[in-house]
Amino acid sequence: MRPEQPTIVVDADACPVKTEIGETARRFAVRVLMVASHDHRLAPQDGVEVVQVDRSNQSVDLYIVNHIARGDIVITQDFGLACIAIGKGAIVLSPRGEQYSDENIDYLMERRHELAKRRRTGGRTRGPKAMSGADRDRFQQKLTKVLLNEQENHNV
Repeated sequence: MRPEQPTIVVDADACPVKTEIGETARRFAVRVLMVASHDHRLAPQDGVEVVQVDRSNQSVDLYIVNHIARGDIVITQDFGLACIAIGKGAIVLSPRGEQYSDENIDYLMERRHELAKRRRTGGRTRGPKAMSGADRDRFQQKLTKVLLNEQENHNV
């Protein structure tokens, strides 16, 4: 059991649900740490701490990996970061509300590798669909469910 509530740690450079994270976290009085490179300006939100890091390739990921603890909630689209965070005992969600876990991360990493190989050989791949209102709602519902579950486990 964790001695304290989890922190929501956000890979914020390209995160499309920053507003939804702040709203949900405030309802649960949970700390939010948004990490972004200096290239991305983040709008201030109540109860959200922002950390700006160097713009080099993996600075955001390295900061997050070095500052998460077992039970924290990490929000990222990056499968590599998700894989490491799962290994450290974090709960990892995509901005579309998919929970990354030991059961699905290997498949996602393999799929990413196959698509990268296809692109290197001149093949085309589709990018992600645009975020919809339903995607945002699904994310907020999943984050709420995770926080409720953490609250129940913490109060046992």
